[in-house]
Amino acid sequence: MKTFTAALASLALGALLVAGPALAQDKGTIGIAMPTKSSARWISDGNSMVKLFEAAGYKTDLQYAEDDIPNQLNQIENMITKGDKVLVIAAIDGTTLSNALDNAAAAGIKVIAYDRLIKGDKNVDYYATFDNFKVGVEQANSLVTGMKERFPGVKPWNVELFGGSPDDNNAFFFYNGAMSVLQPMIDAGDIKIVSGQMGMDKVGTLRWDGAVAQARMDNLLSANYTDKHVNGVLSPYDGLSIGILSSLKGVGYGTGDLKMPIVTGQDSEIPSIKSIIAGEQYSSIYKDTRELAKVTVGMVNALMAGSTPEINDTTTYNNGVKVVPSYLLQPVEVDKTNYEKILVGGGYYTADQLK
Repeated sequence: MKTFTAALASLALGALLVAGPALAQDKGTIGIAMPTKSSARWISDGNSMVKLFEAAGYKTDLQYAEDDIPNQLNQIENMITKGDKVLVIAAIDGTTLSNALDNAAAAGIKVIAYDRLIKGDKNVDYYATFDNFKVGVEQANSLVTGMKERFPGVKPWNVELFGGSPDDNNAFFFYNGAMSVLQPMIDAGDIKIVSGQMGMDKVGTLRWDGAVAQARMDNLLSANYTDKHVNGVLSPYDGLSIGILSSLKGVGYGTGDLKMPIVTGQDSEIPSIKSIIAGEQYSSIYKDTRELAKVTVGMVNALMAGSTPEINDTTTYNNGVKVVPSYLLQPVEVDKTNYEKILVGGGYYTADQLK
C-alpha cells in the first residue's frame, strides 16, 4: 500500500511538473499588426516582440500587411474575432482603423499604438514610440554638421527636402523637428532650397517608397542642378536615402571633384550603415527597436494585471479625439565615427553583418 501511495504521489508530482510551466505559459494571445516586411526595421520589431512576449508567457499572433490597408484591417478584425487579449498596432494609415477599434473596445480588448499614432479614435489606450520631433532635430543637426565638414566656406548651401509618408503621423513630427533647425538658417540665407519645394504637401513620399524618392531626386537634379551643386538632402528614412543616393550617383556625385552631398536617414538599416561606412550616406538615426518592444511588453503586462502602464508623456500626441498617454524613447544619431560603438558594441548588429 505504501508503495502504491508513493507511486501515486510520484505520478502527481510529475504531472504538476509537466502542467505547471504549461499553465504558466497560458496568459493568452497578443495580436501584433505590423505594416510591411519591405523594411528590415519592421521585421526586427516583430521578431523582438515575439521573443519578449513569449518569454513573458504569452502567445503571439504576428501579422504583416505589406502596406495594404484592407489587408491590415482584415488582419486586425481576425485578431479580435479570435479573442486576442491586447492588440499592438503599427498602422499603415493611422486614420483608417476606427471601425476595427470600435469592435475591439466592444470586446474589451485594449489597443496599443506601436510607433505610429492611430488618429481620430478614442479607443487607442496607449502609444509606445520614440521622441519623433527629436528625430527630425537630430537629422537636421547632422545635415548641418556634415555640410560644415564637407563644404566649408560655401554659403548658401543648396539643399533639398524629403518627407515621409503623409498618412503616417510621425512623418510630420520628423519634418517639423527638422525644420525647427533648418528654417532659421533658410531665413538667414545660410541654406537655399533651390527647387523651392517645401512643406509636407510637396515633399512627402507616400508609403516611404524609395523608388518614388529616387524618381523625385532625378527630377530635382534635372530641373534645378544642371549648373549647380547640391550640398545636402534631408532624408527622413534610410529606405528613401538609398534611392536618393542612387539618383545622385547616377549623375556622377561621389566621383572626381563632384563631392557627394550630405544625406541623412533613419532606422540604421544594414544597407545604409554599409553606405555610411563607404562614405556615401552621412548619417542615420538609430532607434533601438529592442527597447521599444520591451516598453510595449511592459504596457501589456500592466494592462493584463489591471494596473496602469508606465508612461512619460501626456501632452504630445493628440490624435484628434484624445491625447494618447505615451512612452517616448530617445533616438541616437549614428555616423561613421560612432556606428561601431553604438550598433556593434550594443549588440544590435554583428561586425560581419556590416561587411
